[in-house]
Amino acid sequence: MRILFMGTPDFAKMCLEAIYNTDNEIVGVVTTEDKPRGRGMVLTPTPVKAYALEKGLSVYQPKTLKDGAFSEVLEDLKPELIVVVAYGKILPKYVLDFPKYGCINAHASILPKYRGAAPIQRAIIDGEAKTGVSVMQMDVGLDTGDVILVEETDILENDNFEAVHDKLAVCGSVGLVKAIERFKDGSITYTRQGEDFTYAEKITKEDCVIDFSRDVKEVHNQIRGLSPIPVAFTKTPDGKILKVTRAHAIKEDYDGAYGQVVKLDNAIIVKCKNGAIAFDMVIPEGKGKMDAQAYINGRKIKVGDILG
Repeated sequence: MRILFMGTPDFAKMCLEAIYNTDNEIVGVVTTEDKPRGRGMVLTPTPVKAYALEKGLSVYQPKTLKDGAFSEVLEDLKPELIVVVAYGKILPKYVLDFPKYGCINAHASILPKYRGAAPIQRAIIDGEAKTGVSVMQMDVGLDTGDVILVEETDILENDNFEAVHDKLAVCGSVGLVKAIERFKDGSITYTRQGEDFTYAEKITKEDCVIDFSRDVKEVHNQIRGLSPIPVAFTKTPDGKILKVTRAHAIKEDYDGAYGQVVKLDNAIIVKCKNGAIAFDMVIPEGKGKMDAQAYINGRKIKVGDILG
C-alpha cells in the first residue's frame, strides 16, 4: 500500500518506524517546520523528519495545508492511505478525501474519552487506571471519527507522563500496523463513537500550580501527569519557584496547615488533605534537577515552611 505519513514528535516517530518496517511503501513524510532549540537556538528538525531523512524518505514541511496548498504534492505522490500521528495541523477536507482509503489517526486515548490536545496528561491527572490508543478514520471533527480498533494499556500507580507516553507509542505502532493490514485484506470495520465524550484541554500554567488543599492522591496524580514536562510547581517562602518532577503519596495525616513542610527525611514532606505528599526530585528556580536530600542539604527549606 502507498502510504503518506504525517507526524511530528517522538510518539509519531515510533509509529513511522513501525510502518517503515512493514512491506508497505511510504511515499512521503509530512511534518512541521524546523524550530530553534537549545541555548544557541539552533534550527532543529522534528523527530519524525530526522528519522525519515535517516531512512532516505522524502520529507515535506508545508507552512499551510489551506486553500489547496498541498494538492499538487498529493497528486504527485498518489497515496492510497494517509496515516496521521500528532502532526500538529488540522487537515482540510480535500486532504481527508484524497486517498482511496482516506486518512487514519492514532489518538492517545480510549475514544470518546479525552479527545483533544493533552489526552495522556489529563488521563493521569484524573487518576485513570487504564488508557490506550484509538486508531480511527478521520473526519472534519476533532477526534470524532469512527474507531477502527483500540490498543489498551494500564496506568500504574507511579507511572508519570513519560512512562505512559512510551507505552502508548508502542500501542499506537501496533494498532496502526494492524489497521493497515485490515485495509489490505478487506477485514476493516468501524465503530461509531458514543455521545459520552470528554475533552483533554491543552495544559496551561494554571494546571501546573500545586494546590495542597486537595486530596493527596490528586496532588500525586498532578505531579506525575506533568512530569517530565511541563512539570508541576509550587513556591517557597522567598517566592522562588520549586518544580517537582517525582513524588509519592503518604497516607499518614500530619498536624499543620495545608502546604506546610511537616518533615524532612530524604524527601520534602508537605501536608495535603488526607495525607502528605513527599517530594523526591525537584528543580529549584535557576538550578538543575536534583534529589530532595540535596536540596535539603543546601538549607533552602525547613520544617514549618509554608509552600504555595
